[in-house]
Amino acid sequence: MSLPVDPIMLLSVVNLKLRDQYKDLDALCEDLEADKAGLCTKLHAVGYDYDPQRNQFI
Repeated sequence: MSLPVDPIMLLSVVNLKLRDQYKDLDALCEDLEADKAGLCTKLHAVGYDYDPQRNQFI
């Protein structure tokens, strides 16, 4: 699956998948072959950071 380019759509898709399918961000990135650092950088640029305790970007 290709992740959305738009950061807000990306946030929505990633948080949905983290909630419903993956135990953590590492599992999501591994399964979707996504660049974890790039994903975090893109979402940080719009004000969201990954919280491992909540398993979501907040």
